[in-house]
Amino acid sequence: MIDTDNPLLQPWSAPFGLPPFDRLQPGHFAPALREAMRRHLAELDAIAACDEAPGFDNTVAAFDRAGALLYRLDALLGNLTASATSAELQAVQREMAAPLAAHETAVRMHRGVFARLDALHAARDTLPLDPDQRRLLERLHADAVRAGARFSPQEQASYSAIVEQLATLTTRFAQNVLADEAAYQLRLEGEADLAGLPGFVRAAARQAAAERGLPAGSHVITLNRSLIVPFLTFSERRDLREAAWRAWVGRGEGGGDTDNRALIRDILRLRQQQAAAHGHACYADYALADTMAGTSQAVRDLLDEVWRRALPAAERERQALVAMMRSHDVGAGDGELQAWDWRYWSEKVRQARYAIDEAELKPYFPLERMVEAAFDCAQRLFGVRFERRPDVAGYHPDVVAYEMFDPQGASAGLFLHDNFARPGKRSGAWMSEFDYQSVNRGVAAPVIVNNNNFAKGEAGSPTLLSFDDARTLFHEFGHGLHGLLSRVRYHRLAGTQVLRDFVELPSQLFEHWLSQPEVLARHARDWQTGEPIPAALITKLQAAQRWGQGYDTVSYTGSALVDLALHARTDGEPPADVCAFERETLAALGMPAAIGVRHRLVHFQHLFAGAAYASGYYVYLWAEVLDADAFDAFEEAGDPFDAQVAARLHRHIYAVGDSVPPQQAYTGFRGRLPALEPLLSKRGLLEPAADLGAKRG
Repeated sequence: MIDTDNPLLQPWSAPFGLPPFDRLQPGHFAPALREAMRRHLAELDAIAACDEAPGFDNTVAAFDRAGALLYRLDALLGNLTASATSAELQAVQREMAAPLAAHETAVRMHRGVFARLDALHAARDTLPLDPDQRRLLERLHADAVRAGARFSPQEQASYSAIVEQLATLTTRFAQNVLADEAAYQLRLEGEADLAGLPGFVRAAARQAAAERGLPAGSHVITLNRSLIVPFLTFSERRDLREAAWRAWVGRGEGGGDTDNRALIRDILRLRQQQAAAHGHACYADYALADTMAGTSQAVRDLLDEVWRRALPAAERERQALVAMMRSHDVGAGDGELQAWDWRYWSEKVRQARYAIDEAELKPYFPLERMVEAAFDCAQRLFGVRFERRPDVAGYHPDVVAYEMFDPQGASAGLFLHDNFARPGKRSGAWMSEFDYQSVNRGVAAPVIVNNNNFAKGEAGSPTLLSFDDARTLFHEFGHGLHGLLSRVRYHRLAGTQVLRDFVELPSQLFEHWLSQPEVLARHARDWQTGEPIPAALITKLQAAQRWGQGYDTVSYTGSALVDLALHARTDGEPPADVCAFERETLAALGMPAAIGVRHRLVHFQHLFAGAAYASGYYVYLWAEVLDADAFDAFEEAGDPFDAQVAARLHRHIYAVGDSVPPQQAYTGFRGRLPALEPLLSKRGLLEPAADLGAKRG
């Protein structure tokens, strides 16, 4: 029986179709989701039972319309469990993970609907379809085949069981990481523990302590990236840096209920079974078949080329750090340069070489001004305007709502900005949605969310960002624009639902505008005086941009290579010890011990909190090839806001969603496929690389 009092099943009358956040209870979700799944299957049964011959409107477009309620409910639960979770919501998440996964599989495997899709797909060359209609047919057909629609009933039952188990395990993995992050705090007692920390780090540590109910004046370091990275950068206490670093890299490996090592093995075993069911030798081959790269060899070729060039750059940086240590009388008796030392001594070198330090920069990057900068760049490029909507309530008091208006002044979307770290919110930064624009579903305005995890400023003081924090804000807003500017007919093709190694192009490309001198001069202003950042400081900031690229590239590429190696194994049994596999793989690569990977497997949520980036962590580098080449179009035009180039960018990249194949979308914008050299130049890796093949083992 349907619960008519359940607010999730009643019309959502809040602005932009937002749910009634103030009335929601965790107990509302399970019954509402089950009812939405029932309705979705009924819609599919009706499509399959249609007396008319299969056609685009009665099959493909109808399939795209089906399940709208379930989509909104699932998006709502996903946003809440990522950004404002509780023990009760996590219990719902665990309870519904397997049923939702089973339902998704049942949708893709629906025999009656797939038979109609399959018939249309086979005849697609003879059908009078518009390009986006053909694209929709091909994408829905590919979704179904990859979900097992061609399997026998027995094979489908087995495959569905695999998918359900994976959903349960990946949910547990993510919750374990969140639990480890929430449980840790490094108390700083007295001035000795605070040695070297500039005012903005001390203020953030006080705020973190206050949020955790500690006595006034307390300082605590948490595993929030915007707090622990500055601590590792500035703390003079090597012992405390080591303690914080070990906690950070040890998430998911602490034993007990939140240890992820056994979960990873179970996930890998099931993924190998999933790949084998589709006739692939390994999971990487299965996952990469539906990407721009297409094959694991194409991915490895890119990663190997960048790795080969990055190692010498990282070694040059390491030598500079060791020399700086020695100049400060830190000798061999104090031990070699360690992973918890790198950021500290790297900052010393950066200050010495470029006369610039984070404490000098931060006053010019208050959060509100950086938000204004992102909005201003979007307006100058695409003509859209953002207006704050204090009357629109979000799911948490931290959430700020903005209405987007198109160049003609019409309302065109809602943007929710959730910028602060807090208990109950997972780490990292991400974009998500409550709904995408879609003519076919009658959704005129998308509702898009950006989450960051900045360390909140103390009461009465602004939140000051590092330059890297500001770049993260621009990155996520690039994703946000990809969702907000999407204007398509069909839901499946909307927004960021593009091939995985294309999705990071709009976000990484948008980062470029932050570092433009005219943007910095206009928006980077001292939070107290309002004075713009001095031109000399901009010059120093620009000069310092390439410092640390060797470290960043090796750290990232090492993670991507481990991901690929792990998922490219053809042995049906996963490694007995995934941490040992990680160490051995990195040793064979020649990974410098003082760098280490950006994400260790035990907390690598990209890989194990879901399947979106499994075998796909390379996508950031793949997209960086695209974004470096794409921004060159503006440089060739001589203006970072050139109107003609921006119009092509809007039309071919940000507005089309997946209605155009990515290769076609990129060549529509650039006139050709991308070159690798702009990326290598951007990262300072064009110097001849040494032959490091022997280190690969």
